[in-house]
Amino acid sequence: MICFPNTKINLGLHILSKRPDGYHNIETVFYPVNNLCDALEIVPAGGGKTTFSQTGILVGGNPEDNLVMKAYRLLKEDYTLPEIAIYLRKQIPLGAGLGGGSSDAAFMIKLLNDFISLNLSIEQMETYAGRIGADCPFFIQNRPVFAEGTGTVFSPVAISLQAYNLVIVKPPVSVSTKEAYAQVKPHQPAVSLKDIICLPVTEWKNLLVNDFESGVFALYPEIEKVKQQLYAEGAVYASMTGSGSAVFGLFEKPVK
Repeated sequence: MICFPNTKINLGLHILSKRPDGYHNIETVFYPVNNLCDALEIVPAGGGKTTFSQTGILVGGNPEDNLVMKAYRLLKEDYTLPEIAIYLRKQIPLGAGLGGGSSDAAFMIKLLNDFISLNLSIEQMETYAGRIGADCPFFIQNRPVFAEGTGTVFSPVAISLQAYNLVIVKPPVSVSTKEAYAQVKPHQPAVSLKDIICLPVTEWKNLLVNDFESGVFALYPEIEKVKQQLYAEGAVYASMTGSGSAVFGLFEKPVK
């Protein structure tokens, strides 16, 4: 059984406050992007033991620490899972703010749910995903949402970017989430993102902001140059997604 974990972009991102548990309260809009995907496949284990193989973009580190394996072990704590062979083909860039690892983990939960007929509800899968990472629950339903709290409290957003051509650029640098948060000072925005996101896309440029940008741009000027280049090429809106380093642009016409 195979699936294709997709990526996401953030439409605006405000860092509101630091929590007693060390995390931050944020507000953002998660928007799924379905034409940039990894490939995740599971089949019965031929050798009688669960194995994990990864190709494509090299993740590195201990394979047992991959979020896909964490998802498998998490469900195995509560359910009798068969031994399987797991194959992950990475296409979503790492350290980009595109949520590739979180998507892989969430899709692994959904894949196991279907493969073994666990009959988990959406809410149950989101709860499991939330124990893996803040972005993971979004990929369970995989639809545009306004996210608040630590990024795991969702409410539907009636927004579509299908009328625009989306371009995503990943500069040759990566930004860690910890590094990005170290550069920001939490604050309450003058206008809620909920109100801004309702405006026409053509009005977003000077209103819809990602609070990570100023600090990350200071550390990595090449990321800011990508954003400037997207505007120079005619984007009606451009922004870094998540904590970076990927930058996306929305264009009214096809980009050559």
